[in-house]
Amino acid sequence: MNILVTGANGQLGNEMRIVAKGSNDSYIFTDVNQVEGVETVELDITDLEAVRKMVAENQIDVIVNCAAYTNVDAAETNVDLAEKLNAVAPENLAKSIKEVGGLLVQISTDYVFGKEPYNTPCKEDRQGTPTGVYGMTKLHGEQRIIATGCNHVIIRTAWLYSEFGKNFCKTMMHLTATKPQLKVVFDQVGTPTYALDLAKAIVVVVDDYRANCRSARREESDYKNSGVYHYSNEGVCSWYDFTKMIAEYNGTTDCDVQPCHSNEFPSPVMRPAYSVLDKTKIKEVFGVQVPYWTASLKQCICNLKQ
Repeated sequence: MNILVTGANGQLGNEMRIVAKGSNDSYIFTDVNQVEGVETVELDITDLEAVRKMVAENQIDVIVNCAAYTNVDAAETNVDLAEKLNAVAPENLAKSIKEVGGLLVQISTDYVFGKEPYNTPCKEDRQGTPTGVYGMTKLHGEQRIIATGCNHVIIRTAWLYSEFGKNFCKTMMHLTATKPQLKVVFDQVGTPTYALDLAKAIVVVVDDYRANCRSARREESDYKNSGVYHYSNEGVCSWYDFTKMIAEYNGTTDCDVQPCHSNEFPSPVMRPAYSVLDKTKIKEVFGVQVPYWTASLKQCICNLKQ
């Protein structure tokens, strides 16, 4: 199959490049940002006609959308841009892939939850209650995709980290190595996600689509496993717990990491206090294997240190 990956120079996009190396499928990696030494086709996914042309000319069967506006704080004052990238652009991808009867894999977020207090893992059918612009625009993206009627697998994930780009794991590796003491919030609970694990899960979805779709190129929607799914690593922790394990695996335990409350770090947006995702559905439907969060964190840090 021909697979188009958008946002290919971000965390997940770079992990998709890694998993693609062992695939018989043909991948096209696109981004609006070019990185020296990395083969990337320029594509503006906010331009519907440009997306349609790319999909048609390259006979794309599957789009994996790794592109998004992810700056949670900045989204509060860049509402239009966040909506354009997180809602309008995914709708463009959905419309374009529907025209050729293909599949859109959209990456969404745990930030679609958070306003209502709860302490049990979020299932896919829980009502979205975003606490800020970022979560709201990502929820709008989900709704617009579904409204097109295209074949779609929307995967909500959380606390993404990897060897690539800026992320919490790399930041804390640096801070615990250079600071004598750190304060990290302990009243926000979720589950970290190693981007490579998520990329592998996406490949499982693509393989399922290939095996179960009557035809990869039909005008009508015919993929029985279309829907919304959750994926993060297994387990539960706070940002404080996450940092403690980063320091342990990084060998920087001399740093005194202390727990603190969220109100000690004022932010333009209230982040979800509890956003653990229930992964039952993706495991049952696709047979996805989900590693425990500490095992994946250890692997990522090992890769970074090498």
